[in-house]
Amino acid sequence: MTNVMKHTILAALLVSFCSTAQADATDPQATLTVLTGHQTKSGSVMAGLRIDMATGWKTYWRAPGDAGIPPQVTWGGSTNIGSVAFHWPTPEVFDQSGMRSIGYHDSVTVPIEIFPNGAGEIRLKGEIDIGICEEICIPATFSFDTVIPANGKRDAAITAALLNQPLTATEAGVGTFTCTLKPIEGGMQITTIAALTSTPNAESIIIETADPFVWVSEPKVTRTPTQITATSDLIHADGKAFAVDRSGIRMTVLSHGRAVDIKGCSTP
Repeated sequence: MTNVMKHTILAALLVSFCSTAQADATDPQATLTVLTGHQTKSGSVMAGLRIDMATGWKTYWRAPGDAGIPPQVTWGGSTNIGSVAFHWPTPEVFDQSGMRSIGYHDSVTVPIEIFPNGAGEIRLKGEIDIGICEEICIPATFSFDTVIPANGKRDAAITAALLNQPLTATEAGVGTFTCTLKPIEGGMQITTIAALTSTPNAESIIIETADPFVWVSEPKVTRTPTQITATSDLIHADGKAFAVDRSGIRMTVLSHGRAVDIKGCSTP
């Protein structure tokens, strides 16, 4: 079976999972709350999106895995926003119908750092589309419209989520991070090598690119005490040729008690 056929089958499975029901902000499976947060020392404003789900339900991380739905946020109607940065807390890895998914169960707060255009209050208005899952996956759309004061107070949930982010490469003592690319049928194959000391716990590796339209397969991983090698297939959603920006390659290493976020690979 070719890589393109595998990708098509996975996409079809996700459609079948998600076409069975539709949730909105009034459904009991999940609710959305915008947390207004505080101003940082650099002048940005730290707000947050909190998703509370019914017991046993889960939602997805920015890279949801083969069985997940990627979250998407639109900011139509927002004011005094120059740019926005998401600070994703460390996710978990789930097995869903024999495929890997990555996300959070029961509740998650995602800090949002807002860089305003000027002084004064900020209006956050828009929609977030997420997947929430128990036995099946339901696409859920939530609308929000909240004023974020410039002098807001710290929120405990935002602070806890910021403390639960993965370590940076520097904090984890990562050495070199290299990658090689080669063409394959329908796309490219990437092999990343990170110099990172192993832990006694099992590790899950996620590879991402800067292009949201490039699908990345679950990597094949080999491990030595000081090095991780991970190989993934890259296929564009449109089936067309594409370029890979090495500076946008990202490897996340998840293990019990530790997560590491490694960004930007170089040529070996």
